[in-house]
Amino acid sequence: MTLPRLGLLVSNTPQALAAAEEMRAVTTFVDGRDAEVLVAIGGDGFMLAVLHRVLKSVNKRPVFGMNRGTIGFLMNHYSRDALPERVAAARSFFLSPLTMEASNGRARVTISPAINEVSLLRETRQAAKIEISIDGKVRLPELACDGVLVATPAGSTAYNLSARGPILPLDCDLLALTAISPFRPRRWHGALVPSRSVVEFRILEADHRPVSAVADQREVRDVRHVRIASDPGHRLELLFDPDYALDDRILMEQFLS
Repeated sequence: MTLPRLGLLVSNTPQALAAAEEMRAVTTFVDGRDAEVLVAIGGDGFMLAVLHRVLKSVNKRPVFGMNRGTIGFLMNHYSRDALPERVAAARSFFLSPLTMEASNGRARVTISPAINEVSLLRETRQAAKIEISIDGKVRLPELACDGVLVATPAGSTAYNLSARGPILPLDCDLLALTAISPFRPRRWHGALVPSRSVVEFRILEADHRPVSAVADQREVRDVRHVRIASDPGHRLELLFDPDYALDDRILMEQFLS
């Protein structure tokens, strides 16, 4: 078995920093530029930050995460033992991010990737009013709500699930379109759309009912129009222990009470 050269990325938390010291005592790590695989120690938030770094890099190396955070849904369990052997035996899973294009009233356009979801959220006490189009056709002329989001399969167990959206199998070609506290139409909570679809939101009465758009951890305030599409040209590779695979964890989420 050929063992990969490992680079180490660590969250700035006491728990992650202590684990990194343990790992450095028993494992040899190389400079990140020379690494074949990046090892991320932290929680899911840190993993998202690492994946965004990988998206911006020319050499998109696979990432093996170890949980030293809270939930660790995107992470393997932490162990200091035989890390190179674990990484060499790991299974690969590929994620395609979303691309958000958000414009405000000053004609400024912000483009940002999203690995989990893009969320639109009301900024004031008043409900947002949002028009929803799919592939250029208006499907919902007005949704009065606290917000609405588009989630990838990998992100369907995060904010999307908290908003009562569906859990999507990792290998499905779908996106979850989920309403957040819908007021009108009261019975509309969301839809499933093909991953190749272009989802557009137009903010109605934007001056009086301002809305922000959030792509994972990046927020754009006072948006007027948001366009969301999958980005199959950029794929992220995550590595998981064979008995701790991401697709199985997503499946098991559907059976938890």
